[in-house]
Amino acid sequence: MTLTRTTEPGGAPGPAPAEVELVIGGMTCASCAARVEKKLNRMDGVAATVNYATEKAKVSYGGDLSVRDLIATVEATGYTAQEPSPPAREQNPDAAGAPAEDAEQRSLRQRLTTAVVLAVPVIAMAMIPPLQFDNWQWLSLTLAAPVVAYAGWPFHRAAWTNLRHGAATMDTLISVGTLAAFLWSLWALFFGTAGAAGMRDTFELTISHSDGSGNIYLEAAAGVTAFILAGRYFEARAKRRAGAALRALLELGAKEVTLVRAGREVTVPTAQLRVGDRFLVRPGEKIATDGTVVEGSSAVDASMLTGESVPVEVAVGDTVTGAALNAGGRLVVEATRVGSDTQLARMARMVEDAQNGKAAAQRLADRISAVFVPVVIALALATLGAWLVAGGGLTAAFTAAVAVLIIACPCALGLATPTALLVGTGRGAQLGILIKGPEVLETTRRVDTVVLDKTGTVTTGRMELQDVHLAGGVAQEDVLRFAGALEHASEHPVARAVAAGAARRLGDALPAPEDFANVPGLGVQGVVAGHAVLAGRPKLLAQWEIHLPAGLEEARQRAEAAGRTTVAVAWDGEARAVLDVADGIKDTSAEAVRRLRALGLRPVLLTGDNQAVAKSVADEIGVDEVISEVLPEDKLDVVKRLQAEGRSVAMVGDGVNDAAALAQADLGLAMGTGTDAAIEAGDLTLVRGDLRAAADAIRLARRTLATIRGNLVWAFGYNVAALPLAAAGLLNPMIAGAAMAFSSVFVVGNSLRLRRFKGL
Repeated sequence: MTLTRTTEPGGAPGPAPAEVELVIGGMTCASCAARVEKKLNRMDGVAATVNYATEKAKVSYGGDLSVRDLIATVEATGYTAQEPSPPAREQNPDAAGAPAEDAEQRSLRQRLTTAVVLAVPVIAMAMIPPLQFDNWQWLSLTLAAPVVAYAGWPFHRAAWTNLRHGAATMDTLISVGTLAAFLWSLWALFFGTAGAAGMRDTFELTISHSDGSGNIYLEAAAGVTAFILAGRYFEARAKRRAGAALRALLELGAKEVTLVRAGREVTVPTAQLRVGDRFLVRPGEKIATDGTVVEGSSAVDASMLTGESVPVEVAVGDTVTGAALNAGGRLVVEATRVGSDTQLARMARMVEDAQNGKAAAQRLADRISAVFVPVVIALALATLGAWLVAGGGLTAAFTAAVAVLIIACPCALGLATPTALLVGTGRGAQLGILIKGPEVLETTRRVDTVVLDKTGTVTTGRMELQDVHLAGGVAQEDVLRFAGALEHASEHPVARAVAAGAARRLGDALPAPEDFANVPGLGVQGVVAGHAVLAGRPKLLAQWEIHLPAGLEEARQRAEAAGRTTVAVAWDGEARAVLDVADGIKDTSAEAVRRLRALGLRPVLLTGDNQAVAKSVADEIGVDEVISEVLPEDKLDVVKRLQAEGRSVAMVGDGVNDAAALAQADLGLAMGTGTDAAIEAGDLTLVRGDLRAAADAIRLARRTLATIRGNLVWAFGYNVAALPLAAAGLLNPMIAGAAMAFSSVFVVGNSLRLRRFKGL
């Protein structure tokens, strides 16, 4: 809970409004979140945002209100709310929140399994006349009863809650429709003619009045329950991962740290670190927390936190960030920030705030159901009343009224979203594209700007040898062999890039150096094949009274102006070459930008690198708008600024530093080759790490959304067209069954067309 000081109009400090995050339970659709949010915002001094995906409410309140008042309002609306967990529980989320969530998902899976196993034979017997043996209808009743009562219980419970609060959602329609079908079937079996031993369902494609006493609708009740449970289960799986971005961020930190106390080294859990403690960081280890270097020097790779592709040289007095990787020498660091004050923890909070602030997209089915459900129920009651007034008899009146409810039961509607999403996401997985949920799809239609992180997205994310500039009379093979051999003995990322590039270009093994020495902050020196070789900064060569000739100096300046890192190479007392090292641009990036433009998107390059590096990369891939030298929090602000300008923003990134921006963006596309935090914060994951997949992902998502919309139009259209026939008492049960089956087949067939989607 955070407090903010305010001032009354007269200038005196007013009561401090507080912020609290509540965990909301019992929501089954986006309209539930909207209802809770509406009720909270009606309270004086309350500003609330409810996120259906994360099942959390972020509430700001003041005056005499308390958290208990907020919880009471949520409970009065028909849902549950929990106070914030104490810090001890927050430190162990798996022990606090995960088991309950797992139990809920496990229960849903058990209900789905029950529904599928029992509903399949019920549907088969109803739709395939040869399977209808004597008394088959009683077996159908036996199988359908657990489906409607046990498997469908979440729908009935939600419908009852909605009824108590004067609301109606898809749960209401599902519950009313399935119960109407089941209860009418019970009446027809026990009090009508449907229970006769020789009863058969036959396809009579005629429109005529019927008293309904010989009709059963068990396959509709069981089938709808199974179909919609399947959709809810897959949705629950996606929601279960909603908090994974935060867990992934916290997993990045070091688990243990080696403290230096009175000359002794003691290994303790990172949680025991305190401000002022000194700890050891060996080469290849993660820095445990934010601090200041007090001993040693090294190169620190903080690219996943800062976006800076070139490792940063640090020495005594320099600051370092927790979770960054020590890529060079031994360091002793004094902790300056620990726990929730570290940069990593602040980034986790930014991701959480961005996720909570993102409005949950309400599905089209839920929006229409707000009107459709009350209309259908009203029409059924009106039909019942009209038939009674007209003297049609109680049986005929109830037959027509129940037929209205049954024909409105959303069988095809239940298939519309899950089948298209299942096929679309399955095809996406084959193409290396993972779509997290249906809410993602609506966003892709509106996106007009795509922000591209540079390091690891447009570029490879690793240093590579780019060019070799030679002095007169020097062979490139000699430069590569001598410099590569010397750098191969170093652990520095730039040295590894030179060694790898040399080995690749020469195509053979590099010789082993002798008398190798690392000169901290300057480079390396040693003897290779009898030659005294230097490789590093010009300052290293100057210590040996060696200076770059004019041609090499000009090449070095041009390379550094373009944002590249340079390595000067000398042997036997003379400067021989300058090597350019830079984060290499992926071969597919320029083509990917062209594809994104073809989709009507405006590309923006965003990076923590300096302007020279960013401009050079942007020119090569064809991007006009460049935003450089940004910190992680700046990336989040850039996305917010673009959104404030009225743009709908897609963000493509791969690092921890991109996680908050990915969560804030209208559409987050995470490179699958990046960090877990980025992948979990994104809406779409590009498994291959190929930026061209971003264009394919948006095209596939838009195509899947169009398919879902087409399915919904058909499903609602079928219901609306059939309702007048049902109300008039002309709905032959077998025509209704055949039409419902055809409607479902159409929806499935329409969704299966997504299997033919191909990337460009």
